[in-house]
Amino acid sequence: MPTVYSVSWNLTRRCNLQCDHCYISAGPGPRRPDELSTAECLRVMDEIAEINPNIFLILTGGEPLLHPDLPALASAACARGFTVVVGTNGVLLREQQARLLRESGVRGVSLSLDSTEPARHDAFRRLPGAWQGVVRAAGICRAEGLDFSLHMSVTDWNAREIPAMTGLAGELGATVLNLFFLVRCGRAEGLTDIPAAQYEAILTDLVETERAGGRPGGLRVRARCAPQYRRLVWERDPASPLLAAYAEGACPAGKQYCRITPEGDVTPSPYMPLSVGNLRERSFADLWRSAPVFTELRTGRLRGRCGECEFSKICGGCRCRAYATHGDYLAEDPACSYQPGAHGGVPAEVPAAFTFGLEVSRDLPWSEAASARLESIPSFARGMVVKAVEAHARSAGHALVTPELMAEVRRHWGGRFAQRS
Repeated sequence: MPTVYSVSWNLTRRCNLQCDHCYISAGPGPRRPDELSTAECLRVMDEIAEINPNIFLILTGGEPLLHPDLPALASAACARGFTVVVGTNGVLLREQQARLLRESGVRGVSLSLDSTEPARHDAFRRLPGAWQGVVRAAGICRAEGLDFSLHMSVTDWNAREIPAMTGLAGELGATVLNLFFLVRCGRAEGLTDIPAAQYEAILTDLVETERAGGRPGGLRVRARCAPQYRRLVWERDPASPLLAAYAEGACPAGKQYCRITPEGDVTPSPYMPLSVGNLRERSFADLWRSAPVFTELRTGRLRGRCGECEFSKICGGCRCRAYATHGDYLAEDPACSYQPGAHGGVPAEVPAAFTFGLEVSRDLPWSEAASARLESIPSFARGMVVKAVEAHARSAGHALVTPELMAEVRRHWGGRFAQRS
């Protein structure tokens, strides 16, 4: 039975924006009476902890800053041992809120920014001044010592801005720039995705940059909802640490990851609005273990080119995009241009040392500081990190794992794992 390592929780449908691409169709207005109460949220946290007491929990919305009990919920989740981050559009974030989040134990914040040009971002987000609000929020996070990432929703109108966005993310002090490639659900159903050939070109550029040593300042750029990135990595180096992923395909929807809606429905992903059950009727543990949709995502045979592809374990296609396009979450991913068999048809495997979800098993002693740093890494990556760090220690003749040794491995991996301070 796969372990859930990450949960994205939409706390509310309320939002100060009405963005063109919103997968949950959030917007202004009062809080809906059918949203989970704070008491219900706390109960669900206990149920999640039954499956994994070290879950990576993303509290988002709508706009989570509009939820009156966000700090209390974040604090309760951290007290249970969860690693908690908050996803916000950034416009409403002020110094006091950032301080409350940090004091509540929140490890980081993600801010949405879709263009280097204020007018284009504001038009997409349907609010004048939204771009400046995100830039202000980035400065507030820096001042509070709160790590932050930038999230860029990549569509046909802004795809060519990725190099410039990378530069802006570095200037603002982001630790990560996450490129979320379009999945047409919610209000995004009417948007235009980029063609498969453009996916290939953008992802190839990302791979080549990472292989060349990454970017100045340590900024990491990650492709989301584009698992064919790992096929492009493998084509250049089958032993690259950039292949780090779960063992059975790079798309974790329903396998190691799921989403909770404000009303308590559980879905495989925010981008697959297919409810497998409601948390007012069944426990999280019960749904995770036995929901038929989850079982099929974990064990079903992929169809179309994805089913025939030798990269099904390294890539496996985006299940959410398959569902949005074909109404079938096991169908082929239309964003990939690869024709199966070009590399001989022999199934490619994820190297064991680069597999998320490995059990944490230490063979060497770790210093107290190194152990603390390991605990600050999301639980799904800890087993992989232990294997990599201890292998490096043995090869270099070290008998004790220290933070300095972990830093050496991080540099070698190009920032593929990092603690959250």
